Amino acid sequence: MFSKVTSIGLFGMESYRVEVEADISGGLPRFDIVGLPDTAVSESRERVRSAMHNSGFDFPVSRVTINLAPADIKKEGPVYDLPILIALLKSTCQLNADTDGCAFIGELSLSGEVHRINGVLPMVIRAKKENIKKIFIPFENRREGAVVKGIEIYPVKNVKQLLEHLNGKAEIEAVSGDDYVEMLAPLDLPDFCDVKGQYQPKRALEVAAAGGHNVLMIGPPGSGKSMLAKRIPSILPDMTFEESLDTTNIYSVSGKLPDGVSLIRTRPFRSPHHTISPAGLSGGGTVPRPGEISLAHNGVLFLDELPEFTRSSMEILRQPIEDGAITIARVAATYSYPCSVMLVCAMNPCPCGYFGHPSKKCTCPAGAPARYLSKVSGPLLDRIDIHIEVPAVNYDELSSNIKEECSAEIKKRVNAARKLQLQRLEGTGVSCNAKMSAPITKKFCQMTSDASAVLKKSFDALGLSARAYDKILRVARTVADLDKSDIISSDHILEAVQYRNLDRKFWKA
Repeated sequence: MFSKVTSIGLFGMESYRVEVEADISGGLPRFDIVGLPDTAVSESRERVRSAMHNSGFDFPVSRVTINLAPADIKKEGPVYDLPILIALLKSTCQLNADTDGCAFIGELSLSGEVHRINGVLPMVIRAKKENIKKIFIPFENRREGAVVKGIEIYPVKNVKQLLEHLNGKAEIEAVSGDDYVEMLAPLDLPDFCDVKGQYQPKRALEVAAAGGHNVLMIGPPGSGKSMLAKRIPSILPDMTFEESLDTTNIYSVSGKLPDGVSLIRTRPFRSPHHTISPAGLSGGGTVPRPGEISLAHNGVLFLDELPEFTRSSMEILRQPIEDGAITIARVAATYSYPCSVMLVCAMNPCPCGYFGHPSKKCTCPAGAPARYLSKVSGPLLDRIDIHIEVPAVNYDELSSNIKEECSAEIKKRVNAARKLQLQRLEGTGVSCNAKMSAPITKKFCQMTSDASAVLKKSFDALGLSARAYDKILRVARTVADLDKSDIISSDHILEAVQYRNLDRKFWKA
């Protein structure tokens, strides 16, 4: 007997339709799974066999062949347990229900329970694109599936419950709006009102948040670099639905979506330790999974003590932060993950940390500050839009009773600026100024004649690269957006240029 059931597979971030075919024929008892299965898929035969017995069904004592089509794509994970079981029940006439227009995904326990799996959200989205009317998913993934509208989603707890539903004996209630839960920003985020002084760094971070620009903060220990970075999430602009969906997809595939959450609505903030491996940062493994740079997609990747990261880890960032995606090549396949991030870095000015400090003497030998900065390669430094100095805070500033501006007020300006960018860049595939391509930059970064003269003088005096020229224009465009100005003035250019004052050429020991 032959039967066919539809399922959905996952390949990196891409999902695709899989036809699970089952054939029962005469001969010595044997259970074969073909179609490029990995180890987890091959082990399905034992889980399916036990699940059938423990759910009250008979496993066929015949030659059993399961084909997972298309056969030229490697099948990974235990997601095919449930469709294989349904296909076997249909082949042995233990299930006579019509499953056309239905898809099944889920891992089975030996007792017949249906366990949670990774990647349900992109799978359900694919099922909808394939015009599948109904999809059966693990009960624990129900909130994740609730994001997708226009398809009937049935959460399944165990095999018996599913079979009773298919046979019309006891219907499973489809996922409803009550199962939809958004992950919002926590109420206790660190606030900028706690930061005394540091007005220029706070202004630079406001500009960075408004335009999605990369930032490097340089300052002595205790000046507040990490403290400022940890407060960036409190001023980041609200996510669009498309950004939330993209970010949730990554967390779904990597298995890091918080329990009970349907959609991530707060921008990620990832802060890996400097001992992280290049694979941990970029993604990888035998079966590549998203790394820290992808988990920070549409959010912030904070690298504290940047020179302490290995050279290979830092150089991995060069192409992804430029392209917004990272490609991981393996012998069997090539995987691509999105990683459109706002890169925020912090570092000391020298090994001892006190080069340029107003009251503490630097104990480093001559040339050490320049050598320390040289650990960060020129090409990587050139890709960072804003280089800002974070000076030591004096006693008067720390003890001041002046009420500092809170994050909520800063975020209002950031949201207003980002709204202008979304309107201006509509239809370009770009969501913020920092991600504009050269042609888009030229189109939307119109300057006054005075501004053009100031930029030319700065370019010649600082010896800037072509990439730095574009970076200054984009930062100036963001400064103009914060001022609600349609055209870039000389003041906007001057502010953008001062954010390049830590370029390597002028870092003298």
